[in-house]
Amino acid sequence: MYTINETIEALKSGTTSSVALVKKSFETFEADKASEKPLNAFLELYEDALTKAEIADKEIAEAKANGSLDALFEKKPLLGVPFANKDNISSKGHKLTCGSKILTGYVAPYNATVIDRLEKAGAIPLGRCNQDEFAMGSSTEYSSYGATRNPINREYVSGGSSGGSAAAVSGNQALFSIGTETGGSVRLPASYCGIYGLKPTYGVLSRWGVVAYGSSLDQVGIMGHSPSDIAAPLACMAGVDFYDDTSADLPGVEKLKELKPYADMSSLKIAIPKQFLETKGLDADVQSAFNETRAWFESKGAKIDEVDLPVLDASIASYYVIALSEAASNLSRFDGIRYGNRVDNGKGYDELYVDTRSDGFGPEVKRRIVIGNYVLSEQFSGDTYKKGMTVRARIQREMAKLFESYDIVLAPTCPTPAFKLGQKVDDPLEMYLSDMYTVFVNLARIPSINVPAGNAKETDNMPIGMQFAGPMFSEAKLLEIAQVWEEDHKGCGVPLK
Repeated sequence: MYTINETIEALKSGTTSSVALVKKSFETFEADKASEKPLNAFLELYEDALTKAEIADKEIAEAKANGSLDALFEKKPLLGVPFANKDNISSKGHKLTCGSKILTGYVAPYNATVIDRLEKAGAIPLGRCNQDEFAMGSSTEYSSYGATRNPINREYVSGGSSGGSAAAVSGNQALFSIGTETGGSVRLPASYCGIYGLKPTYGVLSRWGVVAYGSSLDQVGIMGHSPSDIAAPLACMAGVDFYDDTSADLPGVEKLKELKPYADMSSLKIAIPKQFLETKGLDADVQSAFNETRAWFESKGAKIDEVDLPVLDASIASYYVIALSEAASNLSRFDGIRYGNRVDNGKGYDELYVDTRSDGFGPEVKRRIVIGNYVLSEQFSGDTYKKGMTVRARIQREMAKLFESYDIVLAPTCPTPAFKLGQKVDDPLEMYLSDMYTVFVNLARIPSINVPAGNAKETDNMPIGMQFAGPMFSEAKLLEIAQVWEEDHKGCGVPLK
Protein backbone atom coordinates (compact mmCIF):
# COMPACT_ATOMS: atom_id res chain seq x y z
CA MET A 1 0.00 0.00 0.00
CA TYR A 2 1.38 3.41 -0.96
CA THR A 3 1.45 6.52 1.23
CA ILE A 4 -0.89 9.41 0.46
CA ASN A 5 1.91 11.42 -1.16
CA GLU A 6 2.91 8.49 -3.38
CA THR A 7 -0.73 7.90 -4.29
CA ILE A 8 -1.28 11.54 -5.26
CA GLU A 9 1.82 11.45 -7.50
CA ALA A 10 0.47 8.26 -9.10
CA LEU A 11 -2.91 9.93 -9.66
CA LYS A 12 -1.24 12.94 -11.25
CA SER A 13 0.93 10.82 -13.54
CA GLY A 14 -1.92 8.52 -14.51
CA THR A 15 -0.23 5.34 -13.27
CA THR A 16 -3.30 4.77 -11.12
CA SER A 17 -6.80 6.20 -10.84
CA SER A 18 -9.21 6.88 -8.04
CA VAL A 19 -11.57 4.26 -9.45
CA ALA A 20 -8.75 1.70 -9.39
CA LEU A 21 -7.97 2.55 -5.76
CA VAL A 22 -11.59 2.19 -4.68
CA LYS A 23 -12.04 -1.04 -6.65
CA LYS A 24 -8.88 -2.46 -5.09
CA SER A 25 -10.23 -1.73 -1.62
CA PHE A 26 -13.56 -3.33 -2.55
CA GLU A 27 -11.80 -6.42 -3.91
CA THR A 28 -9.57 -6.71 -0.85
CA PHE A 29 -12.61 -6.38 1.40
CA GLU A 30 -14.61 -9.03 -0.47
CA ALA A 31 -11.68 -11.47 -0.55
CA ASP A 32 -11.08 -10.97 3.14
CA LYS A 33 -14.77 -11.32 3.95
CA ALA A 34 -14.76 -14.75 2.33
CA SER A 35 -11.66 -15.90 4.23
CA GLU A 36 -11.68 -18.31 7.16
CA LYS A 37 -10.86 -15.56 9.68
CA PRO A 38 -12.03 -12.23 8.23
CA LEU A 39 -10.67 -9.02 9.71
CA ASN A 40 -14.16 -7.54 10.12
CA ALA A 41 -12.58 -4.09 9.81
CA PHE A 42 -15.35 -2.64 7.65
CA LEU A 43 -19.01 -3.08 8.53
CA GLU A 44 -20.06 -1.62 5.19
CA LEU A 45 -18.47 -0.19 2.04
CA TYR A 46 -20.30 2.77 0.54
CA GLU A 47 -21.76 2.09 -2.90
CA ASP A 48 -21.40 5.74 -3.91
CA ALA A 49 -17.61 5.61 -3.38
CA LEU A 50 -17.13 4.45 -6.99
CA THR A 51 -19.30 7.27 -8.33
CA LYS A 52 -17.26 9.83 -6.36
CA ALA A 53 -14.05 8.20 -7.63
CA GLU A 54 -15.26 8.53 -11.23
CA ILE A 55 -15.94 12.25 -10.67
CA ALA A 56 -12.46 12.68 -9.17
CA ASP A 57 -10.82 10.96 -12.15
CA LYS A 58 -12.76 13.18 -14.53
CA GLU A 59 -11.59 16.31 -12.68
CA ILE A 60 -7.98 15.12 -12.85
CA ALA A 61 -8.23 14.34 -16.56
CA GLU A 62 -9.73 17.75 -17.36
CA ALA A 63 -7.11 19.57 -15.28
CA LYS A 64 -4.33 17.64 -16.98
CA ALA A 65 -5.74 18.53 -20.38
CA ASN A 66 -5.85 22.28 -19.66
CA GLY A 67 -2.60 22.44 -17.68
CA SER A 68 -4.11 23.21 -14.28
CA LEU A 69 -3.29 19.96 -12.47
CA ASP A 70 -1.13 21.54 -9.77
CA ALA A 71 -3.76 24.23 -9.15
CA LEU A 72 -6.43 21.53 -8.81
CA PHE A 73 -4.45 19.61 -6.19
CA GLU A 74 -3.66 22.81 -4.36
CA LYS A 75 -7.39 23.41 -4.05
CA LYS A 76 -8.20 19.73 -3.39
CA PRO A 77 -5.05 18.21 -1.84
CA LEU A 78 -6.64 14.78 -1.24
CA LEU A 79 -8.48 14.47 -4.54
CA GLY A 80 -9.28 10.85 -5.35
CA VAL A 81 -7.83 9.43 -2.12
CA PRO A 82 -10.18 6.95 -0.35
CA PHE A 83 -10.33 6.76 3.44
CA ALA A 84 -12.06 4.70 6.13
CA ASN A 85 -14.54 6.16 8.61
CA LYS A 86 -15.43 5.00 12.12
CA ASP A 87 -19.03 3.94 12.68
CA ASN A 88 -19.75 6.81 15.11
CA ILE A 89 -18.94 9.63 12.65
CA SER A 90 -21.86 10.79 10.50
CA SER A 91 -21.58 10.36 6.74
CA LYS A 92 -24.70 11.67 5.01
CA GLY A 93 -26.96 9.02 3.51
CA HIS A 94 -25.06 6.14 5.10
CA LYS A 95 -25.79 3.97 8.10
CA LEU A 96 -24.42 4.95 11.49
CA THR A 97 -24.79 2.41 14.29
CA CYS A 98 -21.88 3.04 16.72
CA GLY A 99 -21.40 -0.73 16.72
CA SER A 100 -24.69 -1.06 18.60
CA LYS A 101 -27.87 -3.02 18.09
CA ILE A 102 -29.93 -0.07 19.34
CA LEU A 103 -29.09 2.00 16.22
CA THR A 104 -29.60 -0.75 13.64
CA GLY A 105 -30.81 0.83 10.41
CA TYR A 106 -30.19 4.45 11.44
CA VAL A 107 -29.03 6.60 8.50
CA ALA A 108 -27.05 9.80 9.08
CA PRO A 109 -28.98 12.85 7.77
CA TYR A 110 -25.87 15.03 7.44
CA ASN A 111 -22.08 14.91 7.28
CA ALA A 112 -19.91 15.38 10.33
CA THR A 113 -17.69 18.44 9.88
CA VAL A 114 -14.57 16.27 9.56
CA ILE A 115 -16.20 14.24 6.77
CA ASP A 116 -17.41 17.39 5.05
CA ARG A 117 -13.94 18.94 5.10
CA LEU A 118 -12.27 15.79 3.82
CA GLU A 119 -14.75 15.57 0.96
CA LYS A 120 -14.18 19.23 0.09
CA ALA A 121 -10.47 18.36 -0.07
CA GLY A 122 -11.35 15.64 -2.60
CA ALA A 123 -11.07 12.60 -0.34
CA ILE A 124 -13.57 9.77 -0.80
CA PRO A 125 -15.35 8.07 2.15
CA LEU A 126 -14.86 4.37 1.48
CA GLY A 127 -16.97 2.83 4.22
CA ARG A 128 -17.69 2.64 7.93
CA CYS A 129 -15.47 0.66 10.25
CA ASN A 130 -16.20 -1.59 13.19
CA GLN A 131 -15.80 -0.31 16.75
CA ASP A 132 -16.54 -1.15 20.36
CA GLU A 133 -20.19 -0.33 21.04
CA PHE A 134 -20.50 3.44 21.53
CA ALA A 135 -16.67 3.55 21.63
CA MET A 136 -16.60 1.80 25.01
CA GLY A 137 -13.74 -0.67 25.02
CA SER A 138 -10.07 -1.29 24.29
CA SER A 139 -10.25 -4.25 21.92
CA THR A 140 -13.27 -3.90 19.54
CA GLU A 141 -14.63 -7.09 21.09
CA TYR A 142 -17.62 -5.19 22.47
CA SER A 143 -19.10 -4.55 19.02
CA SER A 144 -22.59 -5.90 18.31
CA TYR A 145 -21.19 -6.98 14.92
CA GLY A 146 -18.39 -9.20 16.21
CA ALA A 147 -14.76 -8.52 17.01
CA THR A 148 -12.24 -7.05 14.58
CA ARG A 149 -9.13 -9.20 14.17
CA ASN A 150 -5.57 -7.91 14.04
CA PRO A 151 -4.12 -7.96 10.48
CA ILE A 152 -0.68 -8.90 11.81
CA ASN A 153 -1.99 -12.07 13.46
CA ARG A 154 -5.69 -12.81 13.33
CA GLU A 155 -5.75 -14.60 16.66
CA TYR A 156 -5.22 -11.25 18.35
CA VAL A 157 -7.36 -8.17 18.98
CA SER A 158 -6.91 -5.03 16.90
CA GLY A 159 -7.33 -2.73 19.91
CA GLY A 160 -10.18 -0.36 20.52
CA SER A 161 -12.40 1.36 20.35
CA SER A 162 -11.25 2.40 16.85
CA GLY A 163 -10.03 -1.12 16.06
CA GLY A 164 -11.82 -1.34 12.73
CA SER A 165 -10.25 1.90 11.52
CA ALA A 166 -6.77 0.70 12.56
CA ALA A 167 -7.19 -2.75 11.01
CA ALA A 168 -8.42 -1.24 7.72
CA VAL A 169 -5.17 0.75 7.41
CA SER A 170 -2.84 -1.95 8.74
CA GLY A 171 -4.55 -4.58 6.56
CA ASN A 172 -4.13 -2.38 3.45
CA GLN A 173 -7.86 -1.91 2.92
CA ALA A 174 -7.58 1.90 3.21
CA LEU A 175 -4.87 4.55 2.77
CA PHE A 176 -5.81 6.34 5.99
CA SER A 177 -8.65 6.32 8.46
CA ILE A 178 -10.34 8.49 11.04
CA GLY A 179 -11.47 7.31 14.44
CA THR A 180 -12.30 8.80 17.80
CA GLU A 181 -10.51 8.96 21.14
CA THR A 182 -11.89 9.36 24.63
CA GLY A 183 -9.02 7.76 26.55
CA GLY A 184 -6.65 6.29 23.95
CA SER A 185 -8.95 4.73 21.36
CA VAL A 186 -6.85 5.86 18.38
CA ARG A 187 -3.34 5.43 19.78
CA LEU A 188 -4.07 2.02 21.35
CA PRO A 189 -5.27 0.25 18.16
CA ALA A 190 -2.54 2.03 16.19
CA SER A 191 -0.01 0.51 18.60
CA TYR A 192 -1.54 -2.97 18.38
CA CYS A 193 -1.68 -2.86 14.57
CA GLY A 194 1.77 -1.35 13.95
CA ILE A 195 0.76 1.98 12.38
CA TYR A 196 0.85 5.70 13.24
CA GLY A 197 -2.05 7.21 15.17
CA LEU A 198 -2.55 10.82 16.26
CA LYS A 199 -4.81 12.16 18.99
CA PRO A 200 -4.91 15.95 18.36
CA THR A 201 -5.40 18.73 20.88
CA TYR A 202 -8.99 18.85 22.13
CA GLY A 203 -10.97 21.09 19.79
CA VAL A 204 -8.60 21.04 16.81
CA LEU A 205 -10.98 18.66 15.01
CA SER A 206 -14.67 19.45 15.29
CA ARG A 207 -16.94 17.00 17.12
CA TRP A 208 -20.01 18.12 15.15
CA GLY A 209 -21.63 14.97 13.78
CA VAL A 210 -19.67 12.63 16.07
CA VAL A 211 -21.83 10.58 18.45
CA ALA A 212 -20.76 11.53 21.98
CA TYR A 213 -19.32 9.20 24.61
CA GLY A 214 -17.56 11.58 27.04
CA SER A 215 -18.05 15.07 25.63
CA SER A 216 -15.24 16.79 27.55
CA LEU A 217 -12.77 14.09 26.44
CA ASP A 218 -13.86 12.98 22.95
CA GLN A 219 -11.66 13.90 20.00
CA VAL A 220 -11.45 12.73 16.40
CA GLY A 221 -8.07 11.16 15.54
CA ILE A 222 -6.24 9.99 12.42
CA MET A 223 -4.37 6.76 11.55
CA GLY A 224 -2.00 6.13 8.66
CA HIS A 225 1.09 4.33 7.39
CA SER A 226 3.36 7.33 7.90
CA PRO A 227 3.42 10.73 9.68
CA SER A 228 2.67 12.47 6.36
CA ASP A 229 -0.43 10.27 5.98
CA ILE A 230 -1.68 11.91 9.18
CA ALA A 231 -0.43 15.43 8.47
CA ALA A 232 -2.24 15.81 5.14
CA PRO A 233 -5.77 14.94 6.41
CA LEU A 234 -5.17 16.92 9.61
CA ALA A 235 -4.37 20.05 7.59
CA CYS A 236 -7.67 19.66 5.72
CA MET A 237 -9.86 18.98 8.76
CA ALA A 238 -8.44 21.27 11.46
CA GLY A 239 -9.90 24.59 12.52
CA VAL A 240 -12.80 26.41 14.11
CA ASP A 241 -16.27 25.12 13.27
CA PHE A 242 -19.40 27.24 13.66
CA TYR A 243 -21.30 24.18 14.89
CA ASP A 244 -18.81 23.27 17.66
CA ASP A 245 -18.17 25.88 20.36
CA THR A 246 -15.20 23.86 21.66
CA SER A 247 -13.40 23.91 18.30
CA ALA A 248 -10.14 25.80 17.78
CA ASP A 249 -7.72 26.78 15.04
CA LEU A 250 -4.41 24.93 14.76
CA PRO A 251 -1.24 27.05 14.46
CA GLY A 252 1.35 25.80 11.99
CA VAL A 253 -1.09 24.21 9.55
CA GLU A 254 1.15 25.19 6.63
CA LYS A 255 3.90 22.93 8.00
CA LEU A 256 1.52 19.98 7.73
CA LYS A 257 0.94 20.44 4.01
CA GLU A 258 4.54 19.57 3.21
CA LEU A 259 5.80 17.71 6.26
CA LYS A 260 9.55 17.86 6.85
CA PRO A 261 11.71 16.11 9.47
CA TYR A 262 12.31 18.07 12.68
CA ALA A 263 15.40 20.17 12.03
CA ASP A 264 17.18 20.17 15.38
CA MET A 265 16.69 16.95 17.33
CA SER A 266 19.62 17.83 19.61
CA SER A 267 17.64 20.77 20.99
CA LEU A 268 14.85 18.55 22.32
CA LYS A 269 14.23 18.25 26.04
CA ILE A 270 12.24 15.11 26.84
CA ALA A 271 10.43 14.20 30.06
CA ILE A 272 9.74 10.63 31.18
CA PRO A 273 7.30 10.41 34.13
CA LYS A 274 8.69 8.16 36.87
CA GLN A 275 5.15 6.90 37.45
CA PHE A 276 5.27 5.18 34.05
CA LEU A 277 8.63 3.57 34.79
CA GLU A 278 7.33 2.03 38.00
CA THR A 279 4.14 0.55 36.55
CA LYS A 280 3.34 -3.03 37.54
CA GLY A 281 2.45 -5.25 34.63
CA LEU A 282 4.71 -3.57 32.07
CA ASP A 283 5.57 -6.23 29.49
CA ALA A 284 9.30 -7.02 29.18
CA ASP A 285 9.25 -6.54 25.39
CA VAL A 286 7.51 -3.17 25.78
CA GLN A 287 10.12 -2.16 28.36
CA SER A 288 12.88 -3.19 25.95
CA ALA A 289 11.29 -1.20 23.09
CA PHE A 290 10.95 1.80 25.41
CA ASN A 291 14.65 1.59 26.33
CA GLU A 292 15.56 1.44 22.63
CA THR A 293 13.37 4.46 21.88
CA ARG A 294 15.01 6.38 24.71
CA ALA A 295 18.45 5.42 23.38
CA TRP A 296 17.45 6.58 19.88
CA PHE A 297 16.55 10.04 21.16
CA GLU A 298 19.81 10.19 23.10
CA SER A 299 21.73 9.23 19.94
CA LYS A 300 20.17 12.30 18.30
CA GLY A 301 21.51 14.50 21.08
CA ALA A 302 18.20 15.00 22.91
CA LYS A 303 18.31 15.62 26.66
CA ILE A 304 16.12 13.25 28.68
CA ASP A 305 15.05 13.63 32.32
CA GLU A 306 12.94 11.44 34.55
CA VAL A 307 10.34 13.62 36.26
CA ASP A 308 8.06 13.04 39.20
CA LEU A 309 4.34 13.62 38.54
CA PRO A 310 2.44 11.92 41.41
CA VAL A 311 -0.90 13.19 40.09
CA LEU A 312 -0.61 10.75 37.18
CA ASP A 313 -1.29 7.91 39.64
CA ALA A 314 -4.85 9.25 39.84
CA SER A 315 -5.35 9.61 36.08
CA ILE A 316 -7.13 6.27 35.49
CA ALA A 317 -9.55 6.85 38.39
CA SER A 318 -10.21 10.44 37.34
CA TYR A 319 -10.71 9.43 33.73
CA TYR A 320 -13.24 6.70 34.40
CA VAL A 321 -15.25 8.82 36.86
CA ILE A 322 -15.53 11.61 34.28
CA ALA A 323 -15.97 9.45 31.18
CA LEU A 324 -18.60 7.13 32.66
CA SER A 325 -20.58 9.99 34.19
CA GLU A 326 -20.68 11.80 30.86
CA ALA A 327 -21.48 8.56 29.03
CA ALA A 328 -24.49 7.88 31.26
CA SER A 329 -25.76 11.39 30.51
CA ASN A 330 -25.08 11.27 26.78
CA LEU A 331 -26.64 7.83 26.27
CA SER A 332 -29.86 8.74 28.08
CA ARG A 333 -31.24 9.97 24.74
CA PHE A 334 -31.23 6.42 23.33
CA ASP A 335 -34.56 5.41 24.78
CA GLY A 336 -36.73 4.33 21.85
CA ILE A 337 -38.57 7.64 21.96
CA ARG A 338 -35.95 10.18 20.88
CA TYR A 339 -33.38 7.80 19.36
CA GLY A 340 -32.96 4.06 19.05
CA ASN A 341 -35.00 1.09 17.90
CA ARG A 342 -38.12 0.92 20.01
CA VAL A 343 -39.14 -2.20 21.92
CA ASP A 344 -42.76 -1.58 22.92
CA ASN A 345 -44.63 -4.40 24.67
CA GLY A 346 -47.64 -2.19 25.38
CA LYS A 347 -46.93 -1.88 29.12
CA GLY A 348 -46.41 1.86 29.31
CA TYR A 349 -43.54 4.32 28.95
CA ASP A 350 -41.46 3.04 31.86
CA GLU A 351 -41.43 -0.49 30.46
CA LEU A 352 -40.80 0.82 26.93
CA TYR A 353 -37.74 2.66 28.21
CA VAL A 354 -36.42 -0.36 30.13
CA ASP A 355 -37.14 -2.90 27.37
CA THR A 356 -35.63 -0.74 24.64
CA ARG A 357 -32.38 -0.13 26.50
CA SER A 358 -32.14 -3.69 27.85
CA ASP A 359 -32.51 -5.13 24.37
CA GLY A 360 -30.46 -2.52 22.50
CA PHE A 361 -27.35 -2.07 24.65
CA GLY A 362 -24.62 -4.64 25.13
CA PRO A 363 -23.17 -5.66 28.52
CA GLU A 364 -20.20 -3.24 28.52
CA VAL A 365 -22.38 -0.23 27.69
CA LYS A 366 -24.85 -1.23 30.41
CA ARG A 367 -21.99 -1.62 32.88
CA ARG A 368 -20.70 1.89 32.15
CA ILE A 369 -24.17 3.47 32.25
CA VAL A 370 -24.87 1.88 35.65
CA ILE A 371 -21.51 3.05 37.07
CA GLY A 372 -21.94 6.52 35.57
CA ASN A 373 -25.44 6.93 37.00
CA TYR A 374 -24.26 5.66 40.37
CA VAL A 375 -21.49 8.28 40.44
CA LEU A 376 -24.03 11.00 39.54
CA SER A 377 -26.73 9.69 41.89
CA GLU A 378 -28.37 11.70 44.66
CA GLN A 379 -26.37 9.68 47.18
CA PHE A 380 -23.20 11.40 45.99
CA SER A 381 -24.82 14.62 44.74
CA GLY A 382 -22.26 14.67 41.96
CA ASP A 383 -19.38 15.01 44.46
CA THR A 384 -17.38 12.19 42.93
CA TYR A 385 -17.65 13.73 39.46
CA LYS A 386 -16.53 17.09 40.88
CA LYS A 387 -13.53 15.43 42.54
CA GLY A 388 -12.67 13.75 39.25
CA MET A 389 -12.79 17.14 37.52
CA THR A 390 -10.60 18.64 40.26
CA VAL A 391 -7.96 15.98 39.68
CA ARG A 392 -8.25 16.59 35.96
CA ALA A 393 -7.67 20.33 36.42
CA ARG A 394 -4.54 19.57 38.44
CA ILE A 395 -3.28 17.22 35.71
CA GLN A 396 -3.81 20.01 33.16
CA ARG A 397 -1.92 22.52 35.31
CA GLU A 398 0.98 20.20 36.03
CA MET A 399 1.33 19.13 32.39
CA ALA A 400 1.25 22.78 31.26
CA LYS A 401 3.96 23.59 33.83
CA LEU A 402 6.04 20.60 32.68
CA PHE A 403 5.92 21.78 29.07
CA GLU A 404 7.43 25.11 30.11
CA SER A 405 10.69 23.17 30.51
CA TYR A 406 10.26 20.20 28.17
CA ASP A 407 9.28 19.72 24.52
CA ILE A 408 7.65 16.29 24.71
CA VAL A 409 6.74 13.48 27.08
CA LEU A 410 7.92 10.00 26.09
CA ALA A 411 6.00 6.92 27.22
CA PRO A 412 4.84 3.52 25.99
CA THR A 413 1.41 3.62 24.37
CA CYS A 414 0.25 0.47 26.14
CA PRO A 415 1.80 -1.70 28.89
CA THR A 416 1.46 -4.81 26.70
CA PRO A 417 1.30 -5.74 23.01
CA ALA A 418 -2.04 -6.88 21.59
CA PHE A 419 -3.62 -9.75 23.50
CA LYS A 420 -5.51 -12.75 22.12
CA LEU A 421 -9.19 -12.57 21.27
CA GLY A 422 -11.26 -13.46 24.33
CA GLN A 423 -8.34 -13.14 26.75
CA LYS A 424 -9.63 -10.09 28.64
CA VAL A 425 -13.21 -9.71 27.46
CA ASP A 426 -14.60 -11.05 30.77
CA ASP A 427 -12.21 -9.01 32.91
CA PRO A 428 -13.29 -5.35 32.62
CA LEU A 429 -10.73 -4.07 35.15
CA GLU A 430 -7.85 -5.67 33.24
CA MET A 431 -9.24 -4.17 30.02
CA TYR A 432 -9.51 -0.71 31.60
CA LEU A 433 -5.83 -0.83 32.62
CA SER A 434 -4.87 -1.00 28.93
CA ASP A 435 -5.40 2.77 28.98
CA MET A 436 -3.01 3.55 31.87
CA TYR A 437 -0.47 5.37 29.64
CA THR A 438 -2.94 7.12 27.37
CA VAL A 439 -5.65 8.75 29.50
CA PHE A 440 -3.46 11.54 30.92
CA VAL A 441 -3.27 12.95 27.38
CA ASN A 442 -7.05 13.18 27.08
CA LEU A 443 -7.44 14.63 30.56
CA ALA A 444 -4.80 17.30 29.80
CA ARG A 445 -6.33 17.91 26.33
CA ILE A 446 -2.89 17.72 24.71
CA PRO A 447 -1.85 15.98 21.46
CA SER A 448 0.01 12.66 21.28
CA ILE A 449 1.14 10.39 18.47
CA ASN A 450 1.75 6.64 18.50
CA VAL A 451 4.74 5.47 16.47
CA PRO A 452 5.52 1.82 15.58
CA ALA A 453 8.49 0.85 17.76
CA GLY A 454 9.33 -2.78 17.10
CA ASN A 455 7.80 -6.14 17.86
CA ALA A 456 7.28 -8.37 20.88
CA LYS A 457 9.41 -11.52 20.73
CA GLU A 458 7.37 -13.25 23.42
CA THR A 459 3.97 -12.40 21.88
CA ASP A 460 4.09 -13.82 18.35
CA ASN A 461 6.06 -10.82 17.06
CA MET A 462 3.11 -8.47 17.60
CA PRO A 463 3.72 -4.72 17.17
CA ILE A 464 4.69 -2.39 20.00
CA GLY A 465 3.97 1.34 20.01
CA MET A 466 5.56 4.33 21.72
CA GLN A 467 3.95 7.73 22.11
CA PHE A 468 5.27 11.27 21.90
CA ALA A 469 3.02 13.76 23.71
CA GLY A 470 3.44 17.53 23.48
CA PRO A 471 1.83 20.74 24.73
CA MET A 472 -1.46 21.95 23.30
CA PHE A 473 -1.35 22.76 19.57
CA SER A 474 2.07 21.11 19.04
CA GLU A 475 0.79 18.69 16.36
CA ALA A 476 3.16 19.96 13.66
CA LYS A 477 6.18 19.53 15.93
CA LEU A 478 5.14 16.01 16.99
CA LEU A 479 4.62 14.96 13.37
CA GLU A 480 8.00 16.42 12.37
CA ILE A 481 9.68 14.42 15.15
CA ALA A 482 7.73 11.33 14.07
CA GLN A 483 8.96 11.93 10.52
CA VAL A 484 12.58 11.69 11.74
CA TRP A 485 11.60 8.46 13.48
CA GLU A 486 9.96 7.14 10.30
CA GLU A 487 13.02 7.85 8.17
CA ASP A 488 15.24 5.95 10.61
CA HIS A 489 12.85 3.03 11.16
CA LYS A 490 11.02 2.61 7.85
CA GLY A 491 10.41 -1.01 6.86
CA CYS A 492 10.76 -2.44 10.37
CA GLY A 493 7.22 -3.87 10.40
CA VAL A 494 6.24 -7.54 10.30
CA PRO A 495 4.60 -9.40 7.39
CA LEU A 496 0.86 -9.96 7.44
CA LYS A 497 -0.37 -13.48 8.20
